[in-house]
Amino acid sequence: MLTPINRSVTSLYVHVPFCAHKCAYCAFYSEAADGSVVNRYVSALIRELELVAPDLKPEAVFFGGGTPSLLTLKQWTQILEAMDRLNLLGASEWTVECNPATVSLDKAALLRSYGVNRISMGVQSLDDRLLDRLGRIHSREMVFKSFDTLRQAGFANINLDLMFAIPGQTMPMWRDTLAEAAALGSEHLSCYEVIYEEDTPLFAQLQAGEFDVDEDLACDMYDELLTVAAAKGFQQYEVANFARHLATEPAEVPDRACRHNINYWRGTSFYGLGPSASGYVNGVRTKNWSNTVLYCEQLERGTRAIETSEVLPPLRRAGEIAAFGMRMNAGWPFQSFTEMTGYDLRQEWSAEIDQLTECGWASVDPHRFRLTAIGLRFADSAAELFLK
Repeated sequence: MLTPINRSVTSLYVHVPFCAHKCAYCAFYSEAADGSVVNRYVSALIRELELVAPDLKPEAVFFGGGTPSLLTLKQWTQILEAMDRLNLLGASEWTVECNPATVSLDKAALLRSYGVNRISMGVQSLDDRLLDRLGRIHSREMVFKSFDTLRQAGFANINLDLMFAIPGQTMPMWRDTLAEAAALGSEHLSCYEVIYEEDTPLFAQLQAGEFDVDEDLACDMYDELLTVAAAKGFQQYEVANFARHLATEPAEVPDRACRHNINYWRGTSFYGLGPSASGYVNGVRTKNWSNTVLYCEQLERGTRAIETSEVLPPLRRAGEIAAFGMRMNAGWPFQSFTEMTGYDLRQEWSAEIDQLTECGWASVDPHRFRLTAIGLRFADSAAELFLK
């Protein structure tokens, strides 16, 4: 069960750990950009790409961060030319995360010319007061300008990241942001409730009593999101993700859904490159060092910068696949889950399925198990039951 198969990996995640400024809520590994360190990182990343290229045939690529759009034209050219040399171009979906303050027509055109065909733009809010509260470096006006620039460069698939339950955010503020974001006409929305991670300024402010968390308001904002997204032509396919479906035939997963993230949720293999990046290849989970200098030193010696590696027991891995896949509205078709893991969801997790269905968080039919609308709101708690 879950026997590793040696075949080409088709998903690639690249972590670019540099930001102009660390946001108040961010717990991802990132650091302020320093020219010499960034150049060293680019060289190390190219070396890491060289090491994995023989086993990599990308169909879905995602450059996340940090702020990948912070890289200069020269740095991007080095990475893209290396990927071309290594036969790593041509992915059917290639996403790069951008900050609205770091989008330029030259940079967007360069990315598009090498095959990048999807941009995920970190908008978070369209209220300048809230952007300042979050520590964002862009303004609302930059969002509209950058969106137009991306369209001008030929990007026909753009995601907007939004946040709700921000300290100080009212329901009218949230409605205004949703209305303006939808009016832009993007193909995808990713909408996340603020999470208070330890070791972040926002968590420290919460602990100091500078504001309170209003769970009822957060739930109301999520309900408003579902209503507005559906009214504006977005189909929810995962707890926080909504995409347009352009094909005439209906589908459980809209055709503008993020394929790279679906690969995560469906438990397929992927390479994770860059400082702090995690990967899962041939049954082994790896995590790179969360230290850019150490990452570079390892690659300069010709070895992967892997801090930890772990072979998961088959049942534990199957439980993780079950948990992540439940985040999708489609849930898990029983046959697909068995083909993926070798386990029958109805047998190994019968008690957990019964528990969730009895409380109204899930539904079961002869072919599939999935969370209900209420269950999706509490998907993390539901998923914990399946982690063995």
